[in-house]
Parts: sequence; C-alpha cells; structure tokens
Amino acid sequence: MGGCGPWARPELLVLLGSAWLWVGSAHPTPPGPTLAPGPQLRFRLAGYPRKHNEGRVEVFYNDEWGTVCDDDFTLGNAHVLCRHLGFVAATGWAHSAKYGKGVGRIWLDNVNCAGTEKSIGDCKHRGWGNSDCSHEEDAGVVCKDERIPGFKDSNVIETEQSHVEEVRLRPVVSGGRRQLPVTEGIVEVRYKDSWAQICDQGWDSHNSRVVCGMMGFPAEKKVNRNFYRLFTERQQLNYRLHSVSCTGMEVHLSMCSFEFYRGNSSAACGAGMPAVVSCVPGPLFTTGSAHKKKQRQQQQQQQGQPRIRLKGGARVGEGRVEVLKSSEWGTICDDRWNLQSASVVCRELGFGSAKEALTGARMGQGTGPIHLNEVQCRGTEKSLWNCPFRNITQEDCKHSEDAAVRCNIPYMGYENLIRLSGGRSRFEGRVEVAVGAGDGDQPRWGLVCGEGWGTLEAMVACRQLGLGFANHGLQETWYWDASNVTEMVMSGVKCAGHEMSLSHCQHHGASLSCRNTGTRFAAGVICSETASDLLLHAPLVQETAYIEDRPLHMLYCAAEENCLASSARLANWPYGHRRLLRFSSQIHNRGRADFRPKAGRHSWVWHECHRHYHSMDIFTHYDILTPNGTKVAEGHKASFCLEDTECEEDVAKRYECANFGEQGITVGCWDLYRHDIDCQWIDITDVKPGNYILQVVINPNFEVAESDFTNNAMKCNCKYDGHRIWVHSCHIGDAFSEEANKRFEQYPGQLNNQIS
Repeated sequence: MGGCGPWARPELLVLLGSAWLWVGSAHPTPPGPTLAPGPQLRFRLAGYPRKHNEGRVEVFYNDEWGTVCDDDFTLGNAHVLCRHLGFVAATGWAHSAKYGKGVGRIWLDNVNCAGTEKSIGDCKHRGWGNSDCSHEEDAGVVCKDERIPGFKDSNVIETEQSHVEEVRLRPVVSGGRRQLPVTEGIVEVRYKDSWAQICDQGWDSHNSRVVCGMMGFPAEKKVNRNFYRLFTERQQLNYRLHSVSCTGMEVHLSMCSFEFYRGNSSAACGAGMPAVVSCVPGPLFTTGSAHKKKQRQQQQQQQGQPRIRLKGGARVGEGRVEVLKSSEWGTICDDRWNLQSASVVCRELGFGSAKEALTGARMGQGTGPIHLNEVQCRGTEKSLWNCPFRNITQEDCKHSEDAAVRCNIPYMGYENLIRLSGGRSRFEGRVEVAVGAGDGDQPRWGLVCGEGWGTLEAMVACRQLGLGFANHGLQETWYWDASNVTEMVMSGVKCAGHEMSLSHCQHHGASLSCRNTGTRFAAGVICSETASDLLLHAPLVQETAYIEDRPLHMLYCAAEENCLASSARLANWPYGHRRLLRFSSQIHNRGRADFRPKAGRHSWVWHECHRHYHSMDIFTHYDILTPNGTKVAEGHKASFCLEDTECEEDVAKRYECANFGEQGITVGCWDLYRHDIDCQWIDITDVKPGNYILQVVINPNFEVAESDFTNNAMKCNCKYDGHRIWVHSCHIGDAFSEEANKRFEQYPGQLNNQIS
C-alpha cells in the first residue's frame, strides 16, 4: 500500500480537462450547398471540459475560430458535431456557456440537424455569421468516448503538443514533503510518463492565483524565489510550458494563454527558473497552531457572521449557494450562473476556484426567499456581493432553479485512510481504517467498533470515502470477510456529522473499549449519492395553534403511547382534563431522495389502542422551552403513517398508508399531520403563564439519513397567559441570521388567538 497513500506520494494532483482538440471533418466529403466558398471546416473542443470528449464546440471557418449558439440546439446537432470531432456519437449537450464563454465570432445559430447529416453545413441554420446570440449562449457537447475507426486528426502534432492533463505542486522544502495539504512548491505539468516544469519568465501573481485556485486554495502569496533558484540549479530540469499569461479570472490553467517548448527543451528558459507558487489555505485546511490562531483572529475581526453558505452537499466544498440578506437566508437563481461567479463563492468560503457551476437545484431545493438573480461576476471579486446582480421578482425564478457549486479543495489524502470490504457494491461494506501510517510507516488496517455507531458517524465515513451521503449506519455487519482484517483499532466514535475524517471525531484513541470484538459487530455503512431533506412548514404551525382542555376519559390511548406529561399518571382518571397545545405539522421532502423509515414493514410495531403500525417510534419531538432554553413541557410523535398527503405539480404520489402500504415521503411531496389527531400536541397542563419558545424537531434521533440536519428544527415564540396562547415568529431554525435569532423571542407579536 505504500505507493498509494498520502504518506508516500504527497504531491497534489489536479486533473485538467481542457484539452484543445484540433481535428478535421470525420467525413472528408465536399461541403454541402449551404457552405460558402472557403477553407475546409475544422472543429475543436475548448473551454473547461472535465474530459477529452466534452467541451465548448468551436468551428474554424473563413480563417477564424468561432462558436455555436445554443438556440434550438438538439441532440441531433451534437451527434453531427461529435462525428466531426472523431467520435461515433453524442451522449449529451450543454447550453448557456457551461464550458465558459468563447471569444470572436458566433458562426452558427438556430442549427437544426436530424442527426444523420455528414456535415454541420448540411443542417438548417441562419447562415454563417448570422446570429443574435452572445457568448453566454455558447453550446457544448458531450461525446461518447469511442473513436470512429480509422479517423485521422488533421492536426495530430498540434493536438499532441497542446495536451495538458495534470498539474501538481511539488514540495521541496524540508518537512513539506509529508505534510498535507501541499501549499508551496514547483508547478509541474504531466508530460508523457513524467513531469515537466514551467518557465517562470513573465510569471506573475495572476498565474499563481489560478494555480492556487485549482489546488483548492483561495489566494496566493509571495514566495522566496532565491531559495528555489539555489535548489533548482542542482536539478535536471525538463521545461514544457513558457509564456504563461493569466488574467486571474480563469478557473483553470489551460484557459490561460501559453506556449509549448518544441523538440529538445533541456536548454530552454535560460534566464529563468521553474515557476514556483505559494498558496494561502482556507480556515478548514490551515495547519499549525500559529496559523489557526491567526485565522481565528481574522475571522473575529470580520463584522458579524458570514453572508454566504453552502447547503445540501455531500462533500466538503459543494452545495446549494445561500446568501444572507435583510437578516434572512435565501437562495440564488441560476440564470446566467457560471464558473466565474461560482469561483467567487468558493474563494469567499475559503476554497479554491470552482470545478462546476450547477444549475437546476442539483443540490436540492432551498426554502424561503430567492434573493439574487443573474449574478455576473468577473472572477476577481472578493465577495459575491461585489458582483453585479438583479434583484428577484416573483415571476423570475422558482426554487427548482437554485444555483449550486462544486469547489476545488486541497488534497488531504483522507480517502486513503479508509476503505469498505465485503459489500455487494462499492457503496457498502464493513468499515476499515488505517492506523499508524505516519513517518513513512506502512499502515495497519483494522475495524471500527459498532457500539454507538449511527447515521452521523456513517455520514462522515461516506464523506471520507468520497461516496456521497450515508444511507445507513450499521452496528452489526454480515458482510463477507473479504480482506481478512479482524482486529478492532477504533472504538467510541462519536461524530457531529460535519467532519472530513473519522479521525477528527471523538473516539477512545489507543484505549480501546469494545464489548463485542468479533467482525460481526464491526461498524458498516451503506452510502448513496443522494439523500432526503425534511423541512417543517413553519407558517402552518403558527396558523393552526390553539389550546384544548381535553377530558381524561378521551385520552386513554394517548396515555398508552406516552403522549401526556408524567403528572398525568397521578390524575384522578377518568375525571378532570389535560390542557393541550395543538397544531398541525406539514413536513416537506426537499431533498433528492425519498424519505423512508429505517425499519422495514416486517419490524413495524402494532399499537392496538390506536390500531395502527409505528414505522418510527419517534418521528418528531415537541418541546416548550423558556427563553434561556430550559425545557418545561415535552411531547413526541411516532410516525404511524408516513405518506404523501399532497405533492407539487407534476410529482406523483408514491406512498400511502392504507392497506398496510409502503410508507415514506416522495421528493416534492409533503406529509400532513392534522391538529385534531391524537398526540399531535404538547401537554401544557403544568406550564405556568409566561413567554416561551415552541420547538419542533423532525427526525430528532437521526434515525434516517438526510442531506441536511441543520434545518430539521422549527421555533416559534409563545405568550401564554394561563387561558390563551399566542404563537408567532415561527421559522426554520437556520433561516435567520444569528442576530435575528437572538432577538426573535422578545418580539411581542399577536398573530394567533384561538381557544376551544
């Protein structure tokens, strides 16, 4: 294992997919009748493709490169273009300059191909150079990774010379070779089977900024070139690139202008030296106590809390973009959302440049207001709020258009310290972790004790593995012993859920304590690329809350299910009553996977009194708290029926409780618990008059995995005078700013005054 782990190869690799493909027509037949006289068409993929077979399409016509507009673009168009590029077919296409905006002419617009044409010129279009588009509408294609047999590139030499796939920072400072992340070193590019350097003549801070962004760092800093000059004088160098010139706005080195050395480059860069870069890590990746102290001081100096955050992402540095405006968190509409704006978000949050600018609520739909639309950053802004944008109107956008990002983050090697074994797929198995892998030692693999292992711990394990969200955390595993690892090496693991590695969670360290040490009792996980996300509809609680004095003779079933305060056991049954705060709760699934009970139907518990099954013993907690957080009354609700009560338009119901049906909540649907059903209340018989907080928490024990647990709590202010109750200011727990949350319980609103 020594050659695979971070202890043996600490260099930071970043895949660069921006391959410039200069190719001729796949079918060298004479151009169709719509072609004007001129040179033969040539085609290439440009921009920021993640692979060699996708990117922005550029056409060489009339001695000038230009792009294709996405108006009326179809998969048929993509098929024809991919064949021009030497691929057998297309698998998809991209609009709105997904691969970055081109420059120069827009040669084609309103292209309409059937898909069988031999040339793009045979397709219907508005005419060469006749377009009403901007480069924000440049089309891209995704081609099937299968070449046309016998296809010959007309520019094979140029293609080979212009291909850049990987870049790394090679650390040379003593001690820097083992420490991750690598923040400083010589910039090198992959060339054939080795690495080559970049001549630093003309190299400036803009170039360094682009490289640091690719490596996952928000900023660059000056470097001691004299030290590196002395070091490199004794090295055998192989220069590959020179005359690199970036503006600082690029998300990728291959989007900058540069030139390649040709032939023997051993004598190149005579007056220069290899380009060296030093990067500033973000707060999450800062190493050393001095660095961390400085970072904390800088953060404290910033006024208030951050005004931007990511939500709903499985991995560090990805998620739906949310911004704080007028003390309320909201989302951004994806109109004109691109890599430059996404990179500003990423750097502002302490990550590098953006890998992807995601549209169409790819990280789940948000709630609350949509604050911004048509954000248009140049890429050099310090904050998203410095970018031009348009304020939203009600007709502009829906939450199905929420923008999201995936950021470049530093390579930490955490994924090399964990693995799964025995599972039916790579997404499941028994968790094995590596210990004792420091200072060049070979790692020792072992198991994690299953005691106390749950969803939060499984979330961290799946994140560390790079496998998305946790579907289940298993305390007992029946997987095949595929790796012959039997020793427990970690116990007492307790995670908050946001950690990047299991080693960052609380655990027993070297003092292992595990009652059952057999492999059957080792922790396991089942991971998933998607997860549900439940939210309570706060306004409905506020609108439906009221007090009912309910006779004890009507509460026998409720008492059996522990839905009353403990003092009810001392009451003079069946005489007297209990005072109940009742309200409806409407629970929405805004995630990307259905919410399903952890237990299957075979293990649901039948409750004779109410005559229904419980698929989850505790689905929600209801609490009355004093303003300082002391609990004065509590209740809970079992999920005796998780079903799709109503759904959004175009979403079909999938779950229904009738006839012992499957239970769950479909994405885009909600489950309604009406105020007039048993246990949909809090027993406030013993609560004295005063000001209180009503808190409702969904999935309180984290029994079912979700993409975001921070929005599972809802809070309201309550004013109770002993006879009536006023419920107001209901909101999801993380919907407002910290300052607004501190103020909210003192607001003397009177929005509800119902009593029965």
